[in-house]
Amino acid sequence: GMGGTAGTLTLLLGEGTKRLPQAIIIGVKKGGTRALLEFLRVHPDVRAVGAEPHFFDRNYERGLAWYRDLMPRTLEGQITMEKTPSYFVTKEAPARISSMSKGTKLIVVVRDPVTRAISDYTQTLSKKPDIPTFESLTFKNRTTGLIDTSWSAIQIGIYAKHLENWLLYFPIGQILFVSGERLISDPAGELGRVQDFLGLKRIITDKHFYFNKTKGFPCLKKAEGSSKPHCLGKTKGRTHPDIDQEVVQRLRDFYRPFNMKFYQMTGQDFGWD
Repeated sequence: GMGGTAGTLTLLLGEGTKRLPQAIIIGVKKGGTRALLEFLRVHPDVRAVGAEPHFFDRNYERGLAWYRDLMPRTLEGQITMEKTPSYFVTKEAPARISSMSKGTKLIVVVRDPVTRAISDYTQTLSKKPDIPTFESLTFKNRTTGLIDTSWSAIQIGIYAKHLENWLLYFPIGQILFVSGERLISDPAGELGRVQDFLGLKRIITDKHFYFNKTKGFPCLKKAEGSSKPHCLGKTKGRTHPDIDQEVVQRLRDFYRPFNMKFYQMTGQDFGWD
């Protein structure tokens, strides 16, 4: 491509080309996907769609031309990205993405399934304050302690089950698993892995982050295209309601075998137990 000023000018003149994404953050809901995308956008070679396109789950019939048109313009050597966390649990998504391009790089941000479920519930509660308690939604039968796996908040966290579906279409090496916990405790470290996976120069480092004690989240010293510091919005890092410890323990026991299977499949121990 052109260096320096000429390259900047090209962008200002609205040149560059809209391309289908070469990398997609496919999951998971409440895992830290927004944080990852905002952190990645600091990289000069990453161009991403802000809103979730939901193409491979809800808008597929609109066609690839519609999808491509949502994408930002890119110059040679830049990567086009989008994130839609519900793809990971969508039955049809792997085949659809594979038929767009077998070479698409996939990123999954995973987080302890128990805290993920509580976070999911917390988000729903903020929109519909009159929903039943977390406990009553968790169990099919409270007495027997039988867990209701049909509740999406619980279903999403059975990562091993969803991953099997993706492995029918993509080799495991084409999927990067990012730890939602480490994204908060060591953002630069996790971003290093992501940049390597995407074949990008390691430009995003410790220098880009500061830790916001109030939010309990790392924030960017400078957001993409701005000189102002940037933390995620008010809807991020909500306080979770207190859940009965016995319920939490039941869920830990429920997820343990699935977590172990997931660690085996990915070759990574996420330390959730």
